[in-house]
Amino acid sequence: MNKKTMTVLIALTVVCSALFLMTSCAHKEAVTEEVTTPPPSGPTEAELQAAREAEERAEQARREEEERMRQEAMVRQEMEDFESVNIYFDFDKSELTAEARAVLVKKADYLKKNSRYAVRIEGNCDERGTNEYNLALGDRRANAAKDFLASLGVSKDRMTTMSYGEERPLDSRSNEEAWAKNRNDQFVLVK
Repeated sequence: MNKKTMTVLIALTVVCSALFLMTSCAHKEAVTEEVTTPPPSGPTEAELQAAREAEERAEQARREEEERMRQEAMVRQEMEDFESVNIYFDFDKSELTAEARAVLVKKADYLKKNSRYAVRIEGNCDERGTNEYNLALGDRRANAAKDFLASLGVSKDRMTTMSYGEERPLDSRSNEEAWAKNRNDQFVLVK
């Protein structure tokens, strides 16, 4: 091989090597895909607003339930107050005392404001006297209260009377204090 051929071969080898190195080490442009980032994982404004509205509705329902329960408790207390106050009579009498009339005025006011209720007036006596006499006296006492309530504007259709005579004493002792308690009219509300 001659010197000229050798030189050409060397030159070709250098050029090929250079080209090889250039193509293999060439900087390639990275292909990037455009990636969209998902929205933050928290709730949207619409979802937050819906949650606030649901919370407000729940709070309103809780307040309404509390108010309903308060009203029911008040109604129960008023009914208990109405029923717990009796009127009392003197021995062997069915005429209303001044204290009894004052109590009945309050009962009439309650009944007029609460027309959904009727009332049963239960006449009672102390143990003295016969059963028949005490039943008749208890009846007169209950009717005295009924008539007075009617005179105050309570419809007689909303009132019934019943006499228990001496059968249901509030105080079972046999003395004047017990007898005074047992001469009464009791009032029971009826729906």
